[in-house]
Amino acid sequence: MINANIDFKKPFESAQTLMSLQTAAITKTVELQKKSGEELASFFKGEAEKAKELKSPEEFVQFNVESNKALFELLKAQGEAFTSLAKESGEEAMAEIQKMAG
Repeated sequence: MINANIDFKKPFESAQTLMSLQTAAITKTVELQKKSGEELASFFKGEAEKAKELKSPEEFVQFNVESNKALFELLKAQGEAFTSLAKESGEEAMAEIQKMAG
């Protein structure tokens, strides 16, 4: 005979919690993508303004080197932010899954 006292509430609540974690992670990702896009747009706008002031080939070369260095630093920081978000979201989900298993 099947045990009539099966507790379906806990798995349902855990599934709801996981769905909430997924939704939060997606929301944070979209917000981070928006922020990253705005940062890149602002960066390129600023660099375009700086480029208007260049007067010699030497200034252009120096500007190009500095601009590329700044762009790669910005991209590195953005990549680190996405990595941190993924790590935190994964840890939260794993903690909830461990609760379900326990």
